[in-house]
Amino acid sequence: MLAAFFRSIMSNFKAILAPSDNPDSFGFAMREKRFQIFEQLINRNFDKDQVIRVLDVGGTAYFWKDKELIKNGRLKITLLNLEKENGVPEGMESMAGDATDLSMFEDGHFDLVFSNSVIEHLYTWENQQKMAKECVRVSKKYFIQTPNKHFFIEAHYAIPFIQYASKKLTYNVLTKTKLSRMRRWKPQDAQQYLDEIRLINKKEMKKLFPGAKIYKEKMLGMTKSFTAHNMD
Repeated sequence: MLAAFFRSIMSNFKAILAPSDNPDSFGFAMREKRFQIFEQLINRNFDKDQVIRVLDVGGTAYFWKDKELIKNGRLKITLLNLEKENGVPEGMESMAGDATDLSMFEDGHFDLVFSNSVIEHLYTWENQQKMAKECVRVSKKYFIQTPNKHFFIEAHYAIPFIQYASKKLTYNVLTKTKLSRMRRWKPQDAQQYLDEIRLINKKEMKKLFPGAKIYKEKMLGMTKSFTAHNMD
């Protein structure tokens, strides 16, 4: 019995540490639950026969490929990333671009803008404001998610409270220990993340998306992430 208990503890521990694209991770399970909420909002806000034009800022074809909304032709997805993704499935297109400058699209070009865990990777508050403004400008509806700055486990490193440490200390922890997801980071990767990540709190999310509904994703009774949306 004791052995089974410890196996369960280790399994849950690994699930917490695993990245969110791992189907066995807590992050993946929460992302799936969030997508179910997204589907419900889609069904309430758009006609069932409407083909919905969606801009996914920072998204990948892998995220969408098995979704029923794609399979049944309900969504037409434009993936926007720093580099174009080749070989995307039917119902999707990919293009290179900048989340802070969507000037290639006219006002209201899309029916909806979708984004998962991207806006915190833009280096500065000013860039985050630019992305938010552009997302609102080019779409009628939006669904934008980001990790909560004050959740006790930092979302990218999976280390408790490391977001409050200095960048120098965090760099040393990432590159000299295996505390982050049981691996040692390459120096250039650690520095890149430390440069680009600026976590967002609830007050800032409300400033970025005035009047939006803020969905609070819970884990262990605490808010793990925020999603700003303007759907009924």
